[in-house]
Amino acid sequence: MRRNVILSLLLIAVFVAVVAVAVGVTRPPSGTGVADSARTSSAVPVVREDSHVLSDAGEGAPVLVEFLDFECEACLAAYPLVEQIREEYAGELTFVVRYFPIPSHANAMNAAVAVEAAAQQGRFEDMYTRMYQTQSEWGEQQDSKAPLFRQFAQDLGLDMAAYDAAVADPAIQQRVEQDRQDGMALGVQGTPTFFLDGELLQPTSEGDFRAQIDAAVNR
Repeated sequence: MRRNVILSLLLIAVFVAVVAVAVGVTRPPSGTGVADSARTSSAVPVVREDSHVLSDAGEGAPVLVEFLDFECEACLAAYPLVEQIREEYAGELTFVVRYFPIPSHANAMNAAVAVEAAAQQGRFEDMYTRMYQTQSEWGEQQDSKAPLFRQFAQDLGLDMAAYDAAVADPAIQQRVEQDRQDGMALGVQGTPTFFLDGELLQPTSEGDFRAQIDAAVNR
């Protein structure tokens, strides 16, 4: 038990250290809808119309956006905290996920494409969760794990003909790449990177991260 607590604290520390290197951007004007309420002053939107919304609190709610890489250990460290926040602020906070596969991670793009292929069948969150649950099995390896990701799709009961067609479709990879290009234009330099109502967060601790979200919810 003590070892698990220490490990959890270390993972949270890694998450905070990664998020804290971000630089701020201008808070956007208020608006309605997810895409409008999460824009920066940049021409590049923090949220696009096709972005994946895991928790939708409706118009006017604060919008938390995460740019992530499924092969990123810091993203895995942040995942339990993100899930806690989603649960605690259910109905009050909209949570949006965007892809940011890092080129040095050999299977980051493969993983994102597999998740996007599952999303085409309405199973984004299921595959998103599976990637984090299994990262230790495939992360930091140089050979393609696309066959393993296909097995995940089978395990989820997806239509495999449709899944295979989606994975082979260049438009799916382009969809992932659009997120990555948007992230770079917005100043994303690593993962995980979070935006809250269009502002790139710079938390110094888990408490600070929560406090900024709480302030946005209660504004």
